[in-house]
Formats: sequence, C-alpha cells, structure tokens
Amino acid sequence: MAANVYLISGGTGAGKSTYSKKLAAEIGGVHFAIDDWMATLFWVDSPDPIEFSWTMERIGRCESQIWAQVLALTDRGVPAILDLGFTKAAHREKFAVLAAKASLKVSLHLVDVPSDIRWERVQNRNLEKGDTYALDVTRDMFDFMEGEWEAPSEREMSQLNGIKV
Repeated sequence: MAANVYLISGGTGAGKSTYSKKLAAEIGGVHFAIDDWMATLFWVDSPDPIEFSWTMERIGRCESQIWAQVLALTDRGVPAILDLGFTKAAHREKFAVLAAKASLKVSLHLVDVPSDIRWERVQNRNLEKGDTYALDVTRDMFDFMEGEWEAPSEREMSQLNGIKV
C-alpha cells in the first residue's frame, strides 16, 4: 500500500520543492509548500527584519489549514505531499502522529544534498526567481537554518518508511 502522506525533508536549497512537485505529478497527489502559503498570506505584512516568533506563529496557522486539507484529500484517496521543511525531528514526529491518529500511512523522503551545493542553488534561485522561488534567502537565513537542521536518524527513517532521494 502506498503512503497517504509524504513528508519531504532536507536542508535549505536541497530541492525539496522540485522533488515534491515531481512526486505529486507521478502519483496524482497534491503538493503543499509552506513557502507558497507564507509568501501568499503573510510575507507582504512581515516585520523588517523578519522576526522568528512572528514567522513561526504564522507557519503554525498555515500548517493547521494544510492538515485540514490533507484529511479531506486523503479521505478521497488523494495522497498529500507535505513540503513543510521538516527541519526538526519533532516537527516530523508531529505530522507522523497526526497521520497515525487519522490511520494514514506516512513516508519520509529525505532530499540529501551537501551544504555548498545547496547554498549555490539558493543563490541561483534568488537571482532567477523561477518556479520554486518564494522569497530571497540571505546567507544569514541560510546559516541560521543550517544550525536548526536535524537530519533524520536511521531509526526515524525506518519508523517513517523513509527513503533518501
């Protein structure tokens, strides 16, 4: 049985959104990207400089709405691909628990790319403002997120039917 919910994880610039869109097209699922939700709903009103607590509160609101949509979709047999960053193990666990409570099968997909390549990709994305662009990511933002990153352990990968891509 295929997963109902796919958790896409990886560092900034790893290619999570590109991979998520491709996966959604391949399996007939719906892609949810937190960057798109935040850019559309909140970035225009964000404080300057961006405040971490302000951002996290709004991400929480978006994730609640996204999860409501996930439940509606999976109830109709449509898989959901969650491109929510999943930087921390606790964040991945939160969604795994939500899925388990709804009797949904989860698969964690880790997009694993070295830091120097990811930074180069981020710089290119900032310039090109292409398909996966949501906002400019500065070096300070990139470095901050690098410090926040918790790669999934082998145990977590096993528990969440994980694969490296």
